[in-house]
Amino acid sequence: MLPDDTYKTISAVSKGSYKEKGSRFLAFVFPVKSEEEIKEKLAMLRKEYHDARHHCYAYRLGFDKSVFRINDDGEPSGTAGRPIYGQIVSHDLTLILIVVIRYFGGIKLGIPGLINAYKAAAKDALDKTSIITKLIFEEYQVRFDYTIMNSVMKVLKEEEAVIIRQEFENSCKLDFSIRKNSGNRILARLQKISGVSVTLQ
Repeated sequence: MLPDDTYKTISAVSKGSYKEKGSRFLAFVFPVKSEEEIKEKLAMLRKEYHDARHHCYAYRLGFDKSVFRINDDGEPSGTAGRPIYGQIVSHDLTLILIVVIRYFGGIKLGIPGLINAYKAAAKDALDKTSIITKLIFEEYQVRFDYTIMNSVMKVLKEEEAVIIRQEFENSCKLDFSIRKNSGNRILARLQKISGVSVTLQ
């Protein structure tokens, strides 16, 4: 089981396809970070493939996978967005958008046929990219007097914190990031140093 400060996503954009009874299904997989980015990708595909019958999709955002949406775009309810989303769930992915575009071939596929086609197209696109495990980092700000800088820097170095920004004057301010699972430990160590103030950004 993965530690709770990791998540799985994809490394790069990829494309897949599936054909059934004349209908063509083109699948696109994107790593995404926001709903704004998703809207841009959807608009781009609608413009490029404007002659397609359906643009169905599913996405999931957030390290906790709490934000998601499925869209059948005119296909019978549950036949497109849900099987696409099923591929995201079965691979335990987040920060991902999958769009499957259908060119209708003139022959109806029926409910089971549609579900299978959208699932197969999404799977084909996922099979052509790399699934990667990434760490979740938290960002903290620490404030302290210049006279105790050595004590603070010693803790940060030992905990392998990544320093993002620093201001060293009489009163010092430093922003750093640390793997989420190490957050409580480094916080406890810093708070033991008299005169140190730490806040989660």
